[in-house]
Amino acid sequence: MDLRIRRTRDALGDALIALMHEKPFAEITVQDVLDRAQVSRSTFYTHYSDKNDLLLSDAEDFFEMMAFHISRNDERSRRVAPVREMFTHIAEVREFYAAMLASGKLQDILELGHGYFARGIEKRLIHFKPDLAPRQRAALAHGFAGAFISLMSWWIHHGTSPSPEEMDELYHRAIWSGVGTPALQRRESVSRSPERVRQFRRLPLAFCRRQTGTKSVATNGSAAGAHNGIRCDEPRFG
Repeated sequence: MDLRIRRTRDALGDALIALMHEKPFAEITVQDVLDRAQVSRSTFYTHYSDKNDLLLSDAEDFFEMMAFHISRNDERSRRVAPVREMFTHIAEVREFYAAMLASGKLQDILELGHGYFARGIEKRLIHFKPDLAPRQRAALAHGFAGAFISLMSWWIHHGTSPSPEEMDELYHRAIWSGVGTPALQRRESVSRSPERVRQFRRLPLAFCRRQTGTKSVATNGSAAGAHNGIRCDEPRFG
């Protein structure tokens, strides 16, 4: 993607997220976003149809990055979904997710994530359950992703407790009790220290930014960096 286009999309995404901390999503207008991002109306409509399209586009970038985190890192564990990382991220920006819940958009965002997590889980199952037929594996992945999203929704609605580490263990214990021990299970343990998933591209940058009163340094272009194995400058998948 052209650097100027990326900067424009970053600015619009960041502006929308900032505004969602200030007032309900329903009260935010496209003009509010344009004024905050200092972007023209014609430029906005070159990329997005409306503010909902902007929000969902950002969410797609985020879920695409998060869903394949374990496979990209070739993690030597029996985990199939980044439960710990996702829940840690939610806990760090809980005010944003509270705003999403109040806006009525949280369920739409979680449903969007379902498909991305299903594909990420299916990729892990290829290693753990090579004996499964492709359709069976896809069906299991879809179900496991649904359980992940459902658990995430429950956790958000119940004050983000227990801890992300406990929820990760609970989730994986539950899914493997249903399908049996993974064929290629390894003894290597997964680090229990929370991975700080703070800054991804565009929506990730906006979603994962701590609201401390000072603007975080963007991780685009030459400023790109990495956080615990998650590179902030990785391109989109697909």
